[in-house]
Amino acid sequence: MKLLNKEELKRAEESLRHDFPQAQQAYGYVFLMNRVQADPIDVLVDQWPNFNVLLTRPRREKKSDLFRDLCIFSKDDSSLWSILIETDVFDWKQYLCLSVDLNHKEMIKSVALSRGVQDVKNHVCYMMTLEDPSKLSSESLPVRVSSLNESHVALVNSTWKFGMDEFSEQFIKNMIVKFPSCCVLDSEGRPVSWILTYASCAMGMLYTVAEHRRKGYAKALVSVLAKKLHSEGYPVYCFVEEENQASYRLFTSLGFTADLSYRATWIECD
Repeated sequence: MKLLNKEELKRAEESLRHDFPQAQQAYGYVFLMNRVQADPIDVLVDQWPNFNVLLTRPRREKKSDLFRDLCIFSKDDSSLWSILIETDVFDWKQYLCLSVDLNHKEMIKSVALSRGVQDVKNHVCYMMTLEDPSKLSSESLPVRVSSLNESHVALVNSTWKFGMDEFSEQFIKNMIVKFPSCCVLDSEGRPVSWILTYASCAMGMLYTVAEHRRKGYAKALVSVLAKKLHSEGYPVYCFVEEENQASYRLFTSLGFTADLSYRATWIECD
């Protein structure tokens, strides 16, 4: 596969815009890479410039890098199949978390099992996008809203559903340091509600400490971060797990919409 350079990444960004919603996440990765210096990610294509498959693959320079997602966008099943079967673009002997179109799930699982992967899990999500920010909450909270910082990494990691101790701490630290975040602070300056931005531009890790729920914090923080991202030209979107109807209703109430013909899945290979 071909590794894209800086100039080619700019062209890839424009090309991916024509293949939404399937290319939204890959677009988000490339969009941020073209603007923010963060942990290194390689972008590979099957051919250039008219690619059928584009992969974002984090460089695995230290153990904690194993936790970072690999994103697959494909317009052609046969091209993707050939890459998975005929190349070593992925190291199937290590832990992998692949984000793909749900339509590719069975193909990925089949290849993983043929490569000796013992445990394959998947998490299916709706992708929700915001085109019109006019429905976002404009209410001001009687609390202090700020951004997360490095001292909050352990707290966020300990409450995240997919947290894996030290493996995910570096992942979260990179998000907090490099990308936009918002939080509500209590009277002692401790975060009690927060939301972050992934390296794919997606909003996520929305969480409110139990005793501070039902105060409107989540709705307010989604609105604050969405407005910030929108004002800076970022794509504004998120992923919500199928079974999380509370979050689905929250984002819908703020003007986010899901294309029900498309769903994404994260496939864990261990």
